[in-house]
Amino acid sequence: MSLEASILTRLAEICGADNVLSEPSDCWPYGYDNSRRQALPEAVVLATDHDRIRQLIRLCHEHRIPLIARGRGTGTTGATVPIHGGIVLSLERMTRIIKMDPANRVMVVEPGITNQQVQDAAKAHGFFWPPDPTSAAFCTVGGNLAYNSAGPRAVKYGTTRDNVLGLRAITGEGREIRTGVYTTKGVVGYDLTRLLIGSEGTLAVITEATLKLIPLPEAKRTLQAVYQDIASAAAAVSAIMAQPVIPCTLEFIDGQAIEMIRSYSQAELPEGAGAMLMIEVDGPLAGLEQAAERVAAAARTEGVIDVTLAKTEEEVQRLWETRKALSPALRNIAPKKINEDVVVPVSEMPALIDGLQALSQKYGVTIVNFGHAGNGNIHVNLLVDPDDPGQMENAEHCLDEVFSLVLKLNGTLSGEHGVGLEKRDFVAREIDAATLELMRRIKAQFDPRNILNPDKTLPPA
Repeated sequence: MSLEASILTRLAEICGADNVLSEPSDCWPYGYDNSRRQALPEAVVLATDHDRIRQLIRLCHEHRIPLIARGRGTGTTGATVPIHGGIVLSLERMTRIIKMDPANRVMVVEPGITNQQVQDAAKAHGFFWPPDPTSAAFCTVGGNLAYNSAGPRAVKYGTTRDNVLGLRAITGEGREIRTGVYTTKGVVGYDLTRLLIGSEGTLAVITEATLKLIPLPEAKRTLQAVYQDIASAAAAVSAIMAQPVIPCTLEFIDGQAIEMIRSYSQAELPEGAGAMLMIEVDGPLAGLEQAAERVAAAARTEGVIDVTLAKTEEEVQRLWETRKALSPALRNIAPKKINEDVVVPVSEMPALIDGLQALSQKYGVTIVNFGHAGNGNIHVNLLVDPDDPGQMENAEHCLDEVFSLVLKLNGTLSGEHGVGLEKRDFVAREIDAATLELMRRIKAQFDPRNILNPDKTLPPA
């Protein structure tokens, strides 16, 4: 299937011929993300400004053409894969910083700018933007908004929703809307900013974002705590989060991951380690040592093997080498692993890990777990070979039970990777029918002809 010549002509008139791709060989690179899914779009439009996007959306609305907004394709859930063909709207060229306002701790940006570019620009004025996903060097702010991506710093500074003041966007009818405020407080009208963030491009296309900036901390201290088992580590997490000093990073690695690190790196780890926490504390230099010591004291719960507080930059690097060795080890063992990011209450982390170990044995699937312990956001990695049908069938059954376990523990199916296609058909297990119906009606108000990223995020009625 391909778009009519008249539609391609109109696309060229609206967006410029140099910004429209229609040859399959040119379109294929825009048909996949960081999942294992791929589909061919009928055309790709490289967006350059707000007004042209509005005209494009009106054209797609008129002719009922699916339109999928896309950043750099670092998402893992298939949310930007054009399963119905249509047009992929790439925002990668919209990289301007529209306004830098240090006096009010605000930056206004276009959606194609990368997270790292925002961090670099903010740092020049003594600030940072809290969301810090692992893919910061490549992922766009638009993608961060689409998935409500966060990263390790969310434990102290909150997620993307907590750090965006307002948006400029275009609905599925081609209507411009502005949401939110320019101030750090405001309660006039419904909070459409938080509604659009995390909606995966199904309600509107965001063309500008007003970001809330935070002053850079004067200093940081790094700790590593090793435990006999996951229950001891989870008890330590609860103790750490119950005292006044909130860490800026509180990362968790399970015993399976520790053994993998031990096998694939020179990192020094105690024998018999069942879990490990990587902790960072930031703030004013005055009093930071005492703050770090308080966190270290809270980490010394029953079952602790060792707590190390780095004193020099060299020691900091050595402690982080342990965590950084995990990703290369995973790539060596399972380059096409299934990666899920579930969330459970911190107190339920031991039950989650125990349940995952039982499922690993039941289905013969190796499962490695790590993630953001301070808010119970655990990345569950199923190490499988996608070219082995038997392994993949076992993995599908295993994943089904993983999600059931998470919901049983009062958790949620995604913390920051989004829903897309990968988790869409499980959403009805978490959200009741009446609430889902209300969400579908909201979608219809924003996008009455269902052209914006159709059949993503919400399961079919």
